[in-house]
This record gives sequence, structure tokens and C-alpha cells, in this order.
Amino acid sequence: MSQASSTKTSSTRLFNATQYLLDRQVLAGRGDHPAVVTTDRTVSYGQLSDDVRRVAAGLRALGVGPEDRVLLCMADDVELFAGILAVMHLGAIAVPVSTMLTARELRTLVTDSRARIVLGCADFGGTVAEAVAGAPEVRHAVQVGGHPDGLPAGVTGHHWDELFAHGAAEPYASWPDSPALWLYTSGTTGAPKAAMHRHIDIELVAENYGKRVLGITAEDRCLSVAKLFFAYGIGNSMFFPLSVGATAVLESGRPTPALFADRARRDRATLLFGTPSFWAPLLTSEVSDDAFSSVRQGVSAGEMLPARLFQGMRDRFGVEVLDGIGSTEMLHIYISNRPGAVRPGSSGTPVPGYDVQIRDERGVPIEAADQAGELYVRGASAATGYWCRADTSRQVFLGEWMRTGDTYQRNADGTYTFLGRFGDMIKAGGIWVAPSEVEAQLLKHPDVAEAAVVGVADSDGLDKPVACIVPVPGRHVDEDELIRWCRDGLASFKRPRAVVELAALPRTATGKIRRNVLRETLAADAPVQQAG
Repeated sequence: MSQASSTKTSSTRLFNATQYLLDRQVLAGRGDHPAVVTTDRTVSYGQLSDDVRRVAAGLRALGVGPEDRVLLCMADDVELFAGILAVMHLGAIAVPVSTMLTARELRTLVTDSRARIVLGCADFGGTVAEAVAGAPEVRHAVQVGGHPDGLPAGVTGHHWDELFAHGAAEPYASWPDSPALWLYTSGTTGAPKAAMHRHIDIELVAENYGKRVLGITAEDRCLSVAKLFFAYGIGNSMFFPLSVGATAVLESGRPTPALFADRARRDRATLLFGTPSFWAPLLTSEVSDDAFSSVRQGVSAGEMLPARLFQGMRDRFGVEVLDGIGSTEMLHIYISNRPGAVRPGSSGTPVPGYDVQIRDERGVPIEAADQAGELYVRGASAATGYWCRADTSRQVFLGEWMRTGDTYQRNADGTYTFLGRFGDMIKAGGIWVAPSEVEAQLLKHPDVAEAAVVGVADSDGLDKPVACIVPVPGRHVDEDELIRWCRDGLASFKRPRAVVELAALPRTATGKIRRNVLRETLAADAPVQQAG
């Protein structure tokens, strides 16, 4: 770690992320500049600063103190924006969570976080009420859009507007290392766990990626497919724009191509943040080719961006999309392509402030190019660990380094290519096969819109690659044709042994393919016969 990084993360000085993101812009004379734009409101930096201080005072009146957890289950709107900032302003810990959770799933997070206050909105009021009924430590529930109903005994309900009746709170004198934000991982193959982030982590990702990779300025307007409760989304829509006095364009609706084309055009978005699961249907939609004419840069994360989607966005919409990889544990992207220097199909090179290594199964660094191994990363924005998950934290956070669980290779030109999750590699015929390599070949076929390759045991118990395909609208896939297509472009042992057509691929809330679900479904259907 550099001397500068060590200085920044020292707790010998005071640092509150809300002052860095918000108060600094007001003091610089940007109080009238738009901070947040929604479908029906525009809120200036001055207005947002006032709202944050008043919401913070209201939360303090409900008993919120430094390092208390406040859980937020709200749609992407001004209130969620102000709520997250107000919690950090108080020195408390903001815990934004997915609005797509069931009441049972939400109850698990409320209980796990030990939150005593839950902030919600009317759209999810029933889910919140049912969730807090089984969370014994919750004492208050605050709701936007009406007084909360159906709360259990012992939980007091409040209308959001009640928070504004207690004056204005000054920022808490937190340190760079003070806890600020917990973000729960998706937990697709295990129980969700909260990655714990500090106030300084927010400045680090804004400076390292927002400024040094995207070159974001006060004139930018950021529109993100990923919501604020994701690490990717909160960086795109809050940390990056507010760090330079730019504007966040918030959209609470489901990210359809038509909706985002309309928002981009109407609100003059200049930075468009998406995922492969958004770019793919966008390219097959009837959206006008000039819909994103105001966008100067696209960004993709969540899963590898196939070269076909990069080329399609560039050729049809004139938008260069930077693919990168990040994680909840690192708070945002740490390997990325650069504007004007994209290697399609790769994640690019390390973002300033981060170092990466590829290691073999013994944990020994691999120096040679084009050899696969597990990716390790280090950087000052790393989470301090997982809340109440000591064993898991020790397995993932190894001194300065973090195990990503991703299989990567370093290319001869210094870029890095994603090959799949470490546990998703397939050993076919005694030789390792990277699912991403087979998927890239499949995606070149004109009938294929989306592809996922997983290993499924045959009748001898040997794993064989099986391709799950979502066809281009109006077309169907031909199994024999696609297997021949892969044989012509890949080594024979890498070809799929079976092809399954699906209407959609199962995905997590962040857009990642749920390969475990595909493996389980295909194993039950037994599509692979004895070694072919």
C-alpha cells in the first residue's frame, strides 16, 4: 500500500463521507446545481444538504447514534438518497437492501444487521411490516408515502415527514476508518453477508475509478441500471456524481430498454451504467438508434461483457462501453478498460489504486501470461470484513489481499480476461474448460441472444459442458448446428455435449447468471448421456 493510501486511511484526522460528497459542493458554490433528478423532481445540492441535515436530526430524535445500523428498503428516489446520506452524516451505518426481497428474506437481513430502525416506502410497506414482525430488536419503522400499517407491538410507526420536525443536525466527527455503510452480498449459493465499509472507502472509489478512469466532471449526468442498494449502483448514482458536483438521474422502475432510452434522452444522460443483461435486450429492441446520443461513455459490470455486445453498442448507438470487474467487498470496479483503449472481451487493466495477482491452487502467484488461476486483489477500499462472519472473513481477506473467487488469465498485452467463477470451471476429458470461452463462441452465432455453459454429470458421473441458450426473438436454436458451430471455432473437447433452449437465464438481482440453478435443473432433467 502506498504512503498516500496509508495517510488517507489513518484515523488521526476527521472525515465524514457526507461532508466529502455533499457539504464540500455547497461550500464550493454549487448549491444551486442539480444533485438529483427523478421523473418528477429536481433537487439541488443546497436542498439536498438541507434535507440530509433535517432527516439526520429526525433520526437522532428516534435514538440513532454513532455506529447504530439503520436499514433502508426503499425505491431509488430522493428519500432513499437523502436517507443514506443522513445516516452516515450522523456517524451511524447505512444498510440499504434490495427491494426485491421477500418478507422472510428481508427479516433475515433486519435481524442479522441488528437494526433498530427501518426506513421504507409505501410500495414495500407490507413487506417491511411483515419482516420487522420477526425481528425483535426493531423499535421504529419510518415510511415514505404514508403512515406504516400492520406493525407488530413494540414497533412505533412514523411518517417520513415527521423526521423534518427536529431542526438540523451537524455532521458527526467520524474518522476515515469509522464504519459508514454495510452492503449485503447477493448470497446466491449461501446466506447473505454484510461487507462492512468505512467512510474513506467512498472517497477512494470516487477518486480512483470515478475521476481517474471515467474522468467524471460536474457537467456529467449519471444514469444507472443498477439500483442504489448495490455496490455498483451506489457508486454510479451517488459516490461518483456527488464527488465532483455532477447530477444523478434516478429511475425507480424496472430497467427496460424503452424506459432507459426515454430517461437518457429526456434527462441528457452522459454516463450510462449497465450490465450485460441490459445491453443484450437493448440491442434487440426497437429503441431509436439516436436514443443515447447524449451519452459520452457506457460502463458495464456484473458479468463479462461479450465482445459482440461491445461492438453492437458501438456500432448501433455510438456508445463505447467499458467493461470492468468489481465487487461488493471492494465497493466498486478495480479492473477496467479505458476510454478509447478497449480490448473487447477483456476486463481491461487494474484501476489506479489497486494491484492484482493470479495465483494457482496453492496460492502461488502465476507470472506467465495466458495461464488461468484465481484472481486476488488489494486496494485501500477493501471492506474490513463481513459482519459476524469471522471464519468467512479469514478465508477471503488475507492481509492486504482479497480472494475474489474468479478465474482469470493475464494476456500478453497486460489486460485481464475473465474465465468464470473459480468453482464454475469444467473438467471435460481431463482438461479444464472455461465456460466464458465457449459462451463467447456461441454468442457469435446469429440465432443466439444469451448463453451460459455449465458442467453437468453424464451417466458415468463425468462433467460435460452443456449450453443453455436464449435465442434471438423470433428464432429457435438448432442443437446440432450450435455444437458444430462450437467445434469449428474451438478445440473439440470444449464443445457443448448438449444444448438446452430457455426463455430466460436465471439471474441474481445484480444480473449475474445463477449457474447453480442451471446445474441443478439440468441435472434433474438429465440431458447429458454417456460421454459423447
